[in-house]
Order: sequence, then C-alpha cells, then structure tokens
Amino acid sequence: MIGVIADSAEHDVVREFFELFKTPWEFYRGDRQYDVLLCAGDGLQGGNAKLVLFYAGKNLPFDNEQNTQAGQQRGRACMLSYQGNRIPIYGNTLTFPEKENGLLAEEGSKECAGYLIESRDGVVARIGYDLFSEIRILLTVGQPPANAQVPALELHIAFLRDLITGCGVPLVEIPPVPTGYHFLACLTHDVDHPSIRQHKWDHTMFGFLYRAILGSLGKFFRGQMPVRDLLVNWATALKLPFVYLGLAKDFWREFDDRYLELEKSVRSTFFVIPFRDRPGRNSHGPAPRMRAARYEAQDIAGTIRKLMRAGCEVGLHGIDAWLDSTGGREELEEIRHLTGVSEIGVRMHWLYYDQQSPAALEKAGASYDSTVGYNETVGYRAGTTQVFKPINASHLLELPLQVMDTALFYPSHLGLSPQQAKVLLCQMVDNAVCFGGVLTINWHDRSTAPERLWGGCYRDLILELKSRDAWFSTAGQATSWFRKRRLAAFEMDSTQTGAWRVKVAVNQGANLPGLQLRIHKARKSGPIGACRSEDYVDMAVDESVDTSVPSEASR
Repeated sequence: MIGVIADSAEHDVVREFFELFKTPWEFYRGDRQYDVLLCAGDGLQGGNAKLVLFYAGKNLPFDNEQNTQAGQQRGRACMLSYQGNRIPIYGNTLTFPEKENGLLAEEGSKECAGYLIESRDGVVARIGYDLFSEIRILLTVGQPPANAQVPALELHIAFLRDLITGCGVPLVEIPPVPTGYHFLACLTHDVDHPSIRQHKWDHTMFGFLYRAILGSLGKFFRGQMPVRDLLVNWATALKLPFVYLGLAKDFWREFDDRYLELEKSVRSTFFVIPFRDRPGRNSHGPAPRMRAARYEAQDIAGTIRKLMRAGCEVGLHGIDAWLDSTGGREELEEIRHLTGVSEIGVRMHWLYYDQQSPAALEKAGASYDSTVGYNETVGYRAGTTQVFKPINASHLLELPLQVMDTALFYPSHLGLSPQQAKVLLCQMVDNAVCFGGVLTINWHDRSTAPERLWGGCYRDLILELKSRDAWFSTAGQATSWFRKRRLAAFEMDSTQTGAWRVKVAVNQGANLPGLQLRIHKARKSGPIGACRSEDYVDMAVDESVDTSVPSEASR
C-alpha cells in the first residue's frame, strides 16, 4: 500500500495519476502503516515506511536535516536522465551537486537530481522535482512538439515503479494491457473531403493540383515517391475536368471501400463533420474560412450506414463543440440522428482544443474525446499512452491521438519519406508494447487516394500492429475498456494478512478483453519500463468473482 501526502490542491491530480498507475494507494492516514510513503510538494513531510519518497523541486526541511547541499533551483524546463532514458521536467527542479552516483542526473549540468539513503529502518529517496505538479502540466498544458516523442507520464510511472521494487518492496497493479494482448491499437479516420466534386475553384482543388503535379515531381526527385505513383498522380490531375463533368469516377468518393479492404478483419472509427460551410470559431474569434467543410454528414448518410453495418464506429468531427456546449449538443445530435447511436465520441476538426474543452464537451453530452494530439508532429502530447480523464471533467475520457498521417508526410510538418515514416512508426509501436496503453492512429479519408497515395504505409502499419499482438478496437471500445479498468478496485483481503483482492464490476464491458493483475517482484532496479517479463507475473482477473492476490506476492 502506498500512502500519499500531497498538497490539497493536487488531490485531483493524485487520483488521476493512480488511475493510470493502478496500484493500491490512499491518502496518508496517521493510524496506518505503509510499505511506501510518497510525499510531494508542500505536503506534510513525515511518517515511517519501508520506503519514503520525497518529491519536491525546492529545498525541504529534510534536506537541512540531512545537511544536503542543494544546487540552484531551476524554474525552467530541463531534461533528466535515468538509465539511458530522458525524462523532461516542466516545473521546478532541484539538484544535489555533492551527491555522486545518483538515480537521476540533470543533462545540462550533470548534477544529481535524485538519490537514495539506506539505513536499518528502511530507504529514503529524495527526488528533485514535484511529481504531481508534472502530471498536472502533462494532463492540462501538455508537452511542446520538441518533446513529443517522449512518453513522459509513462516514464514517471516506470521510474516510481522501479524505485519501489528496486528498494525491496513488491508491487501489484492492473496494467493498461488487455488480457491476451500487448496493447490496444485504435484506427481512426477524419472525414474532411469525401468528394473532389464538391471542391471547384477553391484552395482544396488548387492544392490538389499543385501537390499532384509539382509536389509529386519534387518527391520523385528526392527519392520519396516511386515513378508509378508519380504517373498515377499526373494521370489523375488530367482526369479532374472529366470528374467534374460526371464522365469519370470521383477518386475521393470511395474512401469507405478502400479502408474496409485495407482493414479487413479489424474495425475502425470514422469522425464526420455535421454541417457544411461552417468554419466555426477559434480562440480569437471566427476561424479561417477554409476550415469550413464542403459537405455535411447527411450527404454521406448511405456511407455511414454501410460503415456501421461493417462494424465500424461513426463519431463527430466537431466544429464548435470544443468551446460551445450548446453548439456541441446540436452537432452531436446530428450524428445521433444519422447513426441511431446515443453514445457518440468527438474529435475536433483541425484539433481545436483548450483546457476548458473537456468541460464543454462533457456538458454537450460527448461520450469521449480524441483531440489531444499534434497537427505538426507525432507523439504524446499528454505524455501518456493511456486513456485518461481530464482534470476538469467528471466522466468524459480522453483518448489521446498519437499518429496523424499529415503530420508524418506534409513538407510543412515532418515531411518524411515512407521509409522514414516506417522507422518512426515502429518506434511508436515499441513504446506501446513496452508501456501498454493504446496507439491511436488517424489516417484521413482521402489519404489512400491520389494525390497522397499513403495507403501502402498504412497497410504496412496494420501488419506491424498485428504482428505485435495488438487488440484492434474502435475509439469507443478503447475508452470502454479503460472505463472498465477504472472501475476495478483493490481491497484488503481479510482472510489473508497483507493480501489484496481485486473487485471488478460484473457485466461491465461486454465483448471487451479482460483485465489482468501484474505482480512485480522486489528486485534491484533494472532498465526502466514494463518490458522485462522476468520481473513480474501476470494473472487474469476473473470478472465473475473477486480475484485474490497470493499473500506471499503481497509481502
């Protein structure tokens, strides 16, 4: 059991942190004996435990008691290193220059930022940043694009887990990993341009022609496009007048067939725009006119029904729902009317989002949101691979978006070749295998058609996900599985001293994979992360009865 002492203002963050690091914990009680005592920020310092952790980015009374010489407090972002991994810190950091061979080192100065003190009474760890302040920043402000590919929140969890088990304390948790799989894979599609015929003499049409003719030629000479694709794009550009005249097939129109063929046995989620010619608002006023779509959901009602018959999910690609709950209700109701489904999820068009969006979306009636991501790069804006509850939401869950095709391939963003994209995507899959959670991918409706022709990279990604034992879920299924995990609870087993029972709500999450219990052995700290299977044992959680952790594993 972990006892937590933290500032009262951080209690909401503490609760969410321990939904992501799902292990037995409670706020500190003076009448309890804890295996681990975690003290953070300005929280009351004190208490006895096998392991006491002091997290703070400023000088503490403990430092004075230990005559520890503290370095200069850093009030800016910095990078800490731990066993070859880099952990970005966005709040205050304190170093301890006199300590050698520490747990953490500040990259710039190479000074120690975390160390251990061992005694007969137990172990004390002093860490030079405030854990829960960092978690708040990650779940609200998020990471800058420069650190996008660092799963910072998962590294904080892994570091804490390593500290606990490496100091001789065993640990039980419910990892973010479905039974029988290594992680979740969520394939999604933003439907922005379902028909080229709807774009005449506008920026979309001229952009298509430029990229199909000149852009393709540039990619060919840079070695980023084979001659076959170059010729396909040129031929399609020549065909465009005949498409407008109705004499040739609309090459953007059949996006549903292309994705159903590519995905075959797996199901995905399509986010559709409710109303045409509405640019909506940004944080400063009216959004740019080009944000307005030339179609509305009603225009593709037949496609929506076809996708749903194939087992796919249809959600809202919102316009103003991110800041206007009244407008959000109107947008959601349009998708409910077309799908006949009451629980509708959201991803905002152009990824419009701010810290107040979760409350607005929740009030509008959204089931979940999947907007938190980057337009210009790929990675972990909230620092996590997991579905989480935003701090100012009551029940809305956020399915983070980690990979978007336009971020990978657009010259104004990462501008990668298919080969370079494959390397980066494999790194993202490696992280999903290591930390669990969900890898959420957005491949736009027109991205498998000319002029983009990114279908080959998408097919290779699906094959890679299948080979790495991913559970393919719709966005709604992914959030439902995490809701199921959040409902699981640890209770002390009165029949066995020091043992735990896991209670799972019965009939929660029909047709979803089960949960599993991971029992970490006490050990000397090893490489960070949940990648070493020899350091833990997994057991399935029976959803029909309470699952008991063997008492010898709880000690």
